[in-house]
Amino acid sequence: MSSRNSDDDEKQEFIAPSSSSSPALIGEDEDDGSSRSTPELRDRKPLREKLDLLQPLTSERKHNKIVFSKSIFKQIIWVIYVMTPIVIISTYLLQNLLLFVRYGNINGYQNNEARSFYRPDLPSSFNSKSGRYDDLNIEFYDLKDYQASSDGWNNDERVLFCVPLRDASSHLDMFFNHLKNLTYPHNLIDLAFLISDSQDTTLKDLKRHLKDVQNDADESMRFGRINIYEKNFGQSIGQSFSARHGFQAQGPRRKLMAIARNWLLSTALRPDHSWVYWRDIDVETCPGTIIEDLMHHDKDVIVPNVWRPLPDWLGYEQPYDLNSWQESEGGVELAENLDDNAVIVEGYVEFATWRPHLAYLRDPNGDEEVEMELDGIGGVSILSKASVFKNGANFPAFSFQKHAETEGFGKLCRTMGYSVIGLPHYTIWHIYEPSTDDIKHMEWMAEEERRRLERLKVKKIYDKAWKLAFEDVEPDWDLLKFNVFKNTDLKRSIQVDWEEKRNQFR
Repeated sequence: MSSRNSDDDEKQEFIAPSSSSSPALIGEDEDDGSSRSTPELRDRKPLREKLDLLQPLTSERKHNKIVFSKSIFKQIIWVIYVMTPIVIISTYLLQNLLLFVRYGNINGYQNNEARSFYRPDLPSSFNSKSGRYDDLNIEFYDLKDYQASSDGWNNDERVLFCVPLRDASSHLDMFFNHLKNLTYPHNLIDLAFLISDSQDTTLKDLKRHLKDVQNDADESMRFGRINIYEKNFGQSIGQSFSARHGFQAQGPRRKLMAIARNWLLSTALRPDHSWVYWRDIDVETCPGTIIEDLMHHDKDVIVPNVWRPLPDWLGYEQPYDLNSWQESEGGVELAENLDDNAVIVEGYVEFATWRPHLAYLRDPNGDEEVEMELDGIGGVSILSKASVFKNGANFPAFSFQKHAETEGFGKLCRTMGYSVIGLPHYTIWHIYEPSTDDIKHMEWMAEEERRRLERLKVKKIYDKAWKLAFEDVEPDWDLLKFNVFKNTDLKRSIQVDWEEKRNQFR
């Protein structure tokens, strides 16, 4: 009976340490054990031993819990480490898949050209000011926001830069050097190229140049939109100077060129364009500020003067573009006497118009700001307000007032009431292209040069032979001449009566 009670007491004491008062009690028992030797206290001594056994178990549980927490943390880190590249790769593949499904390539555009860093700020479904079009995929343009001004570079006015191309591969290096030198903000210039009836590598080389300029490390060198169009118009006239400028080819050639210009313009012109700049590919020298220089005049249509350099044997320089002119009485009278489908072209003796040409009024030291009203214009370099074309003007591909293409465009603009201006003293330079006669003359000059060099070669051989075959006696002769004349008074005047001498021999 007593042993059972003792076991119950031990059981109660085993549970007791969980209370807050137990440690103090145990301490008291330990300190005063010698003075308290009652049977109850002696029976509690095994409790200390049990508590000592319990403490390692508690520490081990805490240690196991810490180890388990660290293990969970390591597993989380490992999962993140493994899943991160998988998520990145999956996202990249999914993005490319969506681009391929939408555009047919992974570049994200409709063509394979490099993407410009600058994107036009177009009012579209993503940035509609009113917010009413956000979910309708609608582009909204308030056309009054896209007017042309004299300082368009300060007003973010976009310029459509149009370039017709045909067998132009050899000129692209020079053209892109000029293009890179333009000071008008490149992100406000949209490039549009039309390649037609070409037999060379114009398209391939053009893409290469565009890729280079659009990947330029200097982001300010990259242009805005870039479009390349290709369409053949059946132009069979050759690209040589004589073929292009032959009189018989002018009418048909001008009409086809007008068609090509209209295709390029109608395809590339957008609502946000304020200006349209036409430029030939074969301009050799041109200021980088030409767009601003023409724009600040604030004219509807404006052109510079165009000359070309010549070899020294042709006079060094010459007016090139004779299509910029003022109308004359002779021109009006000539037009009245021609057929309805006839096309007058300047610079040919067949059409004596006696018109004042912009090219011939150039003064190298003249004021570049001087303006001259024109009726016809050339197409080497034209800056026009986009509203001129949007209001209906184009390049006549037929005989309009007996003119076509750019000259017809000038006539049409004057008829519509627009200002058409030329700058006689502001000059750009076209490349020199030799005519058939020039080529023949250069061949003759080359042959003459060959003959001259051959003669010099022969003379050199004969001079060497002469020197080896004959002794030089000139020093001896100088000495002999001195000895002969040293006692002679050369200043003495000797008079001879030749008449008396003649009478002696009769």
